[in-house]
Amino acid sequence: MGKYNLTALRVRQTALQQKAAGKTRKLPQWVDVIRDIPPAQVLVRNQPQEHQLVRQRVKTPSSASKPQVVFEVQEKRVKPKKTSRMFQPVEIKFEEDQLRRKFFRDHPWELARPRILLESSGKDFERYNWQRLQQPGKKLDGESVVQRQLWLLNNVPDMTESAAYDIARQEFYRLRLQEDIERRVAAEEAEATGAVFGPTRLEVGMELESREYERWKQWAKLEAQLQDQRAAAFTGAPEIAAASEGALEEPEDAPPRA
Repeated sequence: MGKYNLTALRVRQTALQQKAAGKTRKLPQWVDVIRDIPPAQVLVRNQPQEHQLVRQRVKTPSSASKPQVVFEVQEKRVKPKKTSRMFQPVEIKFEEDQLRRKFFRDHPWELARPRILLESSGKDFERYNWQRLQQPGKKLDGESVVQRQLWLLNNVPDMTESAAYDIARQEFYRLRLQEDIERRVAAEEAEATGAVFGPTRLEVGMELESREYERWKQWAKLEAQLQDQRAAAFTGAPEIAAASEGALEEPEDAPPRA
């Protein structure tokens, strides 16, 4: 059949022919199994089904006054796939993905905060109730905002994505401000009882930058004097050469010249 290799499908027939021709003395043990459960004869793979994103919402219909749970199907645009990507696994998407992408695009520095990815039991999510943003035993981070926003979308009637994002974001800002105030109060209380704190990372960085700047000024001054001396020697100006002669001493920590 051309490019198709059917050797695996004919393995039982090959074993029987080899036994009949005397090449083998005994049939393999799997001959009867292959007869009872033959391999699949389908040579064409079907493309995987594209699953739609289902979202849960609570809406109040015009005909009834009581909110009802509605499941919405978000239609995805069907793109023609390349031949090399036709039989690849279907990409798994969740509603939290786009909420998470929007939050971290607006707050990129939240990704720089250290996070704990290890779960104690593997079912830590069962202990969280996202009716509130702050959860006992969980550090406040961007994932808390995403889960809180998702809970508002799934449980509050007629809630829009932008309104849920604003509510979760305001709660997040308030808790972040509270944490900052608690850190400053704790530092002031410690200093009042005799604690002495060293320089902060910002102060250490500014000190290193100032030291490097002073060293660079000395090097730049020396380089400017050397250039003036070379220019005077080239043009033959004796007054400039005499003024710069003997006044140049390179500092020990000066960078090497190119």
